[in-house]
Parts: sequence; structure tokens; C-alpha cells
Amino acid sequence: MPSLDRRRFLRDAAATTALVSAGSLAAGVATPAQAAPSTAASTPTARRKGAVSFRWWGTAGWRVDIGDRTVLVDPFLSRIDTGLFSGPFRTDTPLTVRTDVIDPRVDRATTVLVTHTHWDHFMDVPYIAKRTGARVFGTLTAYHLGLAYGLPSTQLSAVKGGEVLDFGDHSVEVVGSLHSRNPSYSVAFPGVRVSPPPQPATIADLPEGDTLGYLLRVDGGPSVYFTGASDVAERNLTGLAPDVAMVAMQNATTTGDYLPRLLAGLDYPKVVVPVHYDNFETALQNPPPVAPTDRTRLNEMIAAVRRISPRSRVLVPEYETAYHF
Repeated sequence: MPSLDRRRFLRDAAATTALVSAGSLAAGVATPAQAAPSTAASTPTARRKGAVSFRWWGTAGWRVDIGDRTVLVDPFLSRIDTGLFSGPFRTDTPLTVRTDVIDPRVDRATTVLVTHTHWDHFMDVPYIAKRTGARVFGTLTAYHLGLAYGLPSTQLSAVKGGEVLDFGDHSVEVVGSLHSRNPSYSVAFPGVRVSPPPQPATIADLPEGDTLGYLLRVDGGPSVYFTGASDVAERNLTGLAPDVAMVAMQNATTTGDYLPRLLAGLDYPKVVVPVHYDNFETALQNPPPVAPTDRTRLNEMIAAVRRISPRSRVLVPEYETAYHF
């Protein structure tokens, strides 16, 4: 038996009854709006000591509560209108942080993980970090942008990929990754920041700044891989073998074999959760709004995952529903 199959066999054998739940729902669903509300309280402050819950905030954003700690991944809640979905796309759209939307949802955070620094991943991070005191991990670009917003260097941690960060009851492994390409084989707002710039004013002032993935391992709980964009450096995934993968949906076909390379690199996770499929310029209300062309892409993604990795369950998340893996 090849080593890849052996590892997977052993992992699956140890979790033959594994469930993904919103409350107690088994993870066989593959359409939005099918997850039952969590039996746990849905407000951020009502956490059960020792519980691990995952709440999707749209785009690639997540809130993960691990006991009395909270990890945020790409928290983008302001969901400002740039014309990206309605047209025309306005690259000079001002960066307007919606504190009225953020404050009720972000009562605390200990760690913020930034995959890359486009506005729909990074723009709310400086405000959240100032509000909560959370430590921000990201690329050198994220570090310099944090300084530009007035965050102290002691609250910012630049990472490259390969770091394994120990937080006691959980760890985070940083993985070098890639940003997706548009139909012209280009990346929107490319570039990096090698020194602190003036404080950004428009969405064009937040470049991609290189892209990372993160593997969260919870002691006595799941291992979960977070992506923020739909490309992959699969050689960097060797040995990660997460239980769950949060996978950004591809919006163009210019990146070849994205899902086959990603799923094989991750050793075919037991659960695959599509993200970055929603219209993230609308209110955070269920069911998640999906543009017609993106609905087609989402259906194609679900079918592709089932074809490539038939033993994986596909869970299409709803906003702010507590999932337990």
C-alpha cells in the first residue's frame, strides 16, 4: 500500500464516526441553508468552556472559539460596496470600516491570522486588533500595513511559511501559498510593502502582499487548514493531512488543476468546506447571497470535490452558524 494511502487509512480508521455538526447535524450536506442552528448559544460571548466552534463570516473569514480563546482568520465584516458584483468595479472605493457591524460580533480575539492583504481580507484587521489587543500574524506586507495603521510592532508578527506557533491548547502552522489568477492570468492589486506606507485610504492601497495558508491544530480536537485564495503551492502541503479544509472557490480556470493538486496535497481531507463563494458586498444574512455565475462555479466545485475525493464530505457553510468538527 503506498504511504499516502496508508496514512489516510489510519487517519480514517480512527475517525470512522466523525461528524461535522451545527448542533448535531452530520456533515453530509452540500447545499447552503441546510445546516440546523447550533444548539449552543449563537452570541459570541456565550461559549462553553472547552468547546471548539467555527463560525464563517463570509469571504475567507472565520471566528474560531477554542475554550476561552478566540482565533480570527481574515475577518472582513464591513463588506463595503466596491461595485465588484454590481459593476463597475471602483478601485478608488474608500476603506470604510463598519464598526456598527464589527463591534457586536467581535467581543474578543487573541489571535488574527491574515492570509493576504487585499481589502476583503485585511481591511478590518487593524481596527479589530486595536479593539481587542489581538496579535496579528501575516506577511511582511501585513506587518508594514499594520504599522501604517498605528498598531505597535509588539502586536504584529511577520511570518513567511514553515513556522509552527505553539499557543498551549492549539498550534498554528504557517504555510506558504499563492494567490489566484484572474482570466487575464494576473493578480488584482499585486505588490508588497517593504516599509510602512502612508495609511491606506482606498482598496487599491491594499495589495496582495504574498499569500499564506494556516493549519490550526487543536489539542484533542480537529486539525483545520484555512485558505484565502484559490491557488496552491502543493509541495508546501506535504505532511499536513488536515481533518478539515476551508477551500476558496476558484473564479477562473487559469490556474491549472487547482482542486486536484490541493486535495491531493492535503491528503484528501475528511471534510471540505467551500469558502469565498458568496457576494461579500451585501449584508451578513442567511442564506448567503451568491451571484448566478458563482452559483454555477460552486456547484461545479462541489461536483469536482466529490469526483476527486469521494470519501470527503462537503459542507457548504452558512454565516455565523457554529460548526463543530
